Amino acid sequence: MRRRLLYFLLLLPTVWVEAQVTYQQADSVTICRLLSKADTKTSTLWFARQFLGIPYVAHTLEVNDNEQLVVNTRELDCTTLVETVTALALCAQQDKRTWNDYLSTLRTLRYRQGLMTDYTSRLHYFSDWIADKQAMKIVKEIQSPNPPFTAVQRVNVNYMSTHPTAYKALKAQPKLVPVIRQQEQQLTGTKARYIPKSALRRSTKALRQAVHDGDIIAITCNKKGLDIAHLGFAVWKKDGLHLLNASMIHKKVVEEPMTFYQYLQKHPSHTGIRVIRINK
Repeated sequence: MRRRLLYFLLLLPTVWVEAQVTYQQADSVTICRLLSKADTKTSTLWFARQFLGIPYVAHTLEVNDNEQLVVNTRELDCTTLVETVTALALCAQQDKRTWNDYLSTLRTLRYRQGLMTDYTSRLHYFSDWIADKQAMKIVKEIQSPNPPFTAVQRVNVNYMSTHPTAYKALKAQPKLVPVIRQQEQQLTGTKARYIPKSALRRSTKALRQAVHDGDIIAITCNKKGLDIAHLGFAVWKKDGLHLLNASMIHKKVVEEPMTFYQYLQKHPSHTGIRVIRINK
């Protein structure tokens, strides 16, 4: 019996926790393989498509009591897909090829000013992520021309501080809630122009010029206490704009078969899209 148990344990994937990083060997293999195939001109969309079919799994970052840089390429949600792909695209663009290069880039993206301390240093609201990464000159939010950027979002967030038991770290460490609340208050009131979903009905010249293949798409919403409902990447096809995303509905990473306009019509709380582009 003991021998069988030992054999079973040997078959389990090894989870590495070192230098404040949690990952499996398969993750480092995947990242290094993709970077070895890419060059400085490899598109963001190429990297995104390498993850098609990967299972959708929520809360993959909430695995440690203390904040760690979690790398999981085997299971993705909408945020970790965007982070993973963006980190790969940045590494390729800068001709960085090593695992440590990727870890450094991912850490820079995921945390405020790229510095990981505790749970509150992670950028939880995507409006905060946009502002922070734009200040670091990593991305640029596209907010013109008008049209199609005819609407203005006034950010009003408080969901995390008013629902702390929904978050493992806040439930375990209530002392972090006031810090999150302060971050929410600083973010609330900021404004950004976005494209209302009605403007996505037709593939106008202005829309095609405003949204490029591989742009990060942040779907705005009217849900109380939240700013962004979902994330993905823009994909242009013959019939119009589509979304490549880690889909809870499809339970995997997909390029939505329906147009983005059709997709948004199925989600009444979704109001439109903000558009973010990686700087080159």
